Amino acid sequence: MIRKLFASIVAIVAIAGVVMAAPVVAQDNTVNVLYAGSLVNLMERSVGPAFEKATGQQFRGYAAGSNKIANEIKGKLRRGDVFISASPKVNGSLMGEANGDHVTWYVNFAESPLMIGYNPRSRFAADFGSKRWDQVLQEPGIRIGRTDPKLDPKGAFTVEMMTRAAELYHQPDLVEKTLGAADNPAQVLPEETLVGRLQSGQLDAGFFYSTETADLKIPAIRPAPELQAKASYTLTILSDAPNHAGASRFVDFLLSAQGRALLKQHGVDVVKPTVSGNVQAMPPSVQAVIDAAQ
Repeated sequence: MIRKLFASIVAIVAIAGVVMAAPVVAQDNTVNVLYAGSLVNLMERSVGPAFEKATGQQFRGYAAGSNKIANEIKGKLRRGDVFISASPKVNGSLMGEANGDHVTWYVNFAESPLMIGYNPRSRFAADFGSKRWDQVLQEPGIRIGRTDPKLDPKGAFTVEMMTRAAELYHQPDLVEKTLGAADNPAQVLPEETLVGRLQSGQLDAGFFYSTETADLKIPAIRPAPELQAKASYTLTILSDAPNHAGASRFVDFLLSAQGRALLKQHGVDVVKPTVSGNVQAMPPSVQAVIDAAQ
């Protein structure tokens, strides 16, 4: 009787051990990618599935404003394997001992200029074809969407571009008339929801990167060259990445010929990869892919 009881206990412990071990195996096969919200469609519908097919790894994405993600990483509210930002400056907030040493290197790999996108079914749509874009944005009743300049580089670029436009077009009150306060709650929205709100008709116009307007066929106006602002996308493997090997495979894939082709298909301007920070800390495979792309 005692032998049977002992055998049963051993069996239960063994089963429990398998159950407890299962999530660890699953985690080792999952790559958590924290990325700028302007890349939602690209990552979730194209890069993620293609990466899974090519490597057998599981892609899990989280999209938000780049600064918001950095703040969450710094505050230990979110962990990830790969971080893709829309501005190199954001990486600086995660580098060095004082900032937690979350990032030691990063690669600039793509760019995307800021555009004014609009809903083709909006009652203001025709005006974008007959008037200068800043004049349309001042029309009574137009609903404009943008991101928070404190949480997202695109939001900061928007305010900067409108400030320069005020000077270029000799309209001192342009920013006040079009944007209102920097944190205007009637306009400021999470980056990952901005496109959906425009497409659903909740917004008439908004500020988007070219990757968003080109990828989703959103009619858009490119500002004058003097006003140009653009996202400069970077990627890195976070120092405390739970799945460092999987992260390396994701970065290798995104910087490979196949990954770069997917970026181009989604309206991203692919640039020659350049590395900042401690180059020696990069995985050899990533360095090899960068060398091949030169």
